[in-house]
Amino acid sequence: MRDTLAVILAGGVGSRLNVLVRYRAKPAVPFGGIYRIIDFALSNVMNSGLNQVAVLTQYKPLSLMGHIGTGVAWDFTGRTRGVKILPPHTGEKDSDWYKGTADAIRQNLDFIEARPSKQVLILSGDHVYYMDYKDMVKHHRVSGAKVTVAMMTVPWDQTHQFGIGILDERGRIIDWEEKPEKARSNLASMGIYVFDTEYLVKSLRAIKDMDFGHHILPRAMEDGQLFAYTFHGYWRDVGTVSAYWEANMDLLRPGSGLEPETWSICTNVENEGLPFDRPPARILPGAEVKNSAITKGCVVRGIVKGSVLSPGVVVESGAKVIDSILMHNTWVGSGALLKKVVTDKEVTIGPDSSVGPGNIDVPNRLYPKHLSAGITLIGKWASVPEGAKVGTNCIIAQRVTNDMWPEDLLLPDGETLDSLSK
Repeated sequence: MRDTLAVILAGGVGSRLNVLVRYRAKPAVPFGGIYRIIDFALSNVMNSGLNQVAVLTQYKPLSLMGHIGTGVAWDFTGRTRGVKILPPHTGEKDSDWYKGTADAIRQNLDFIEARPSKQVLILSGDHVYYMDYKDMVKHHRVSGAKVTVAMMTVPWDQTHQFGIGILDERGRIIDWEEKPEKARSNLASMGIYVFDTEYLVKSLRAIKDMDFGHHILPRAMEDGQLFAYTFHGYWRDVGTVSAYWEANMDLLRPGSGLEPETWSICTNVENEGLPFDRPPARILPGAEVKNSAITKGCVVRGIVKGSVLSPGVVVESGAKVIDSILMHNTWVGSGALLKKVVTDKEVTIGPDSSVGPGNIDVPNRLYPKHLSAGITLIGKWASVPEGAKVGTNCIIAQRVTNDMWPEDLLLPDGETLDSLSK
């Protein structure tokens, strides 16, 4: 694998995650208590024995860059190993920002050509999965393909979200449908590609199209050079609030296939701005915890069921946290109720407040495509006052303080409270 260069695309806006990406790129969103989404791609690269990896950033990259750091958490240090963070080549003109996945690679061809390789492995930084890339690269070489796409079977009702391939008996992709309304196959692209380096460089210099799925892959198919590598395992695109919530819940579901510790997924725990050795979680007398992930530094005096708690979360006595995801240092006051809630970091939930219960059939009024599955979002540094009542499919934006709430402390189903609205 020393002659394979890995490139992780990590510059997408990820707007469907709403307030969770107001301060960070989607790959930097915390996941599963102690991880970030990009940890899965980085760890897969590490565990597959690749020595060189480039991370292409763009949208609000500071959190992501701080998390990756020198790459030491994934053993990307030394004379022959390393991780390189590549921002857009801005400065000459506005058009220098990446306009798509292929354009992002094109703008960094100098980096690729400066590091001789036989293949380039192109990955997305916003998927949760485990894959040994050695198997895919070997399949690529044996098939004689110039381009190989990792693909897996998805439910038919989800095919409109993916690029869909139709294969011949040799595994060659003979037709391609990009997010079709009515698909002819349910074999979907995972956004993982292996290119022969020479073919990739030649294609991107000759073709000025911007996206792999819409432009580059169909042309490779026309050349008869596009093959599929069929993947069988856990993989989830966490680009929506619902998918993000479901993937976190998979950590708690026996047999889901999501096993970060078994997969040796690593993370940079020292980047949280707190000591590396947080104290152990404390489950105090009178507390009740069922089917939940409780990480270091948490203190539970109340009830936690079916939930994922990041380091430093405090649940006071009489509080109930049900089917929720609470990020770092969230505080839940006594008597509060949270049901199917996702909070960002440093959120305060006042005593005797209620967040989440309501009518699931009422989507968020401002963002109906983001929130319609009964999940309520609370942004970073936001505060819910004592005694407040918040429905389902609601959004409380970042930095909302107690004095920004309506006098009746009520946020009905599907409504949004933003600090800019006051």
